[in-house]
Amino acid sequence: MPNSRKRDYYEVLSVERAASDDEIKKAYRRLAVQFHPDRNPGDKSAEERFKEINEAYQVLSDPEKRAQFDRYGHAAFEAGRGGGFSGFDFSQGFEEVFADIFGDFFGTGRSRSRSRSRRGDDLRYDLEVTFEEAAHGAEKQVSFQRLAQCEACAGTGARGGASGIRTCPNCRGTGQVRMQQGFFSISTPCGQCRGEGTVIQDPCPKCQGQGRIRRQQSISVKIPPGVDNGSRLKVRGEGEAGHGGAPAGDLYVVLHVREHPLFARQDNDVVIEVPISFPQAALGAEIEVPTLDGKMRLRIPAGTQSGKVLRLKGKGIPDLHGYGRGDQLVKVVVETPRRLTARQRELLEEFARTTGEDANHPLAKGFVDKLKEMFG
Repeated sequence: MPNSRKRDYYEVLSVERAASDDEIKKAYRRLAVQFHPDRNPGDKSAEERFKEINEAYQVLSDPEKRAQFDRYGHAAFEAGRGGGFSGFDFSQGFEEVFADIFGDFFGTGRSRSRSRSRRGDDLRYDLEVTFEEAAHGAEKQVSFQRLAQCEACAGTGARGGASGIRTCPNCRGTGQVRMQQGFFSISTPCGQCRGEGTVIQDPCPKCQGQGRIRRQQSISVKIPPGVDNGSRLKVRGEGEAGHGGAPAGDLYVVLHVREHPLFARQDNDVVIEVPISFPQAALGAEIEVPTLDGKMRLRIPAGTQSGKVLRLKGKGIPDLHGYGRGDQLVKVVVETPRRLTARQRELLEEFARTTGEDANHPLAKGFVDKLKEMFG
């Protein structure tokens, strides 16, 4: 005879009959946390509710059992009903579902593997370089502190090396012990070996059983040509030493390029502003300009305007990936003299009287023409 006192499993989990598997699982987790016996010590009603929730989930999370329940209700699982299903195993699949819920509650999540062998942490070093060093490349010595492997115990933490390490007698090397929680059990890290699976009987006196000691390290770092501000260089194996013979971490050198008094960078091009006089701009000239490769001669065409950019091909920054080299962009700025001699003033006044507005000042003429269009 059907058990009419049992609640509908969908009602138990507070989900619709058309709920997805994910919705059922989320509802189960939420209710299981709320009514877990460890959070309701001594509360018999919470314990019964917890059992009811687990029973409902075991049916609704199984497609075959859920189909039977949808068709026959609780009668589907009574003795003699087709399919032969009888009774419930409340612990079935429990650890898989609850590992991420009770991780903090029991001090662990899913089963941990032994952690004695663990890669070392990475380190960061900030290095300032000059504009020229970033462009041409360089080799720099850097000095920093790191945790290095203890030579006395070869990084094992035990006096005499690996022979001083024993299998943990409490967990027998698994790093895990099982805790019984009512009708189910959960694996937790072994308290004696802290999940390592091994114990050190006689700690190394030099590193106090840590297997690593802090020391000053000095290495040479090669800076490739073309690096920029913020570039990171990876030096393998120069980070913190690993645990239990595991590899060391890496050192990341972060570059900070010092500002240059003359040069600026624009992608792989070098930009520089060079002042020239009015006669040089008007008549043309050949001037000397600095580059990353030394001084070079640059021809200024006659009639050059202030702000004109002239290009020196291949005199910029080498591409970091080897794709050629940028250019040097020379922006000329025509400088107006602030103090004139009497003779200079006389010559300029004569020049002003004799110059033709249309032919020699096309920019000014164009500006005047636009003003006339706007204001008449």
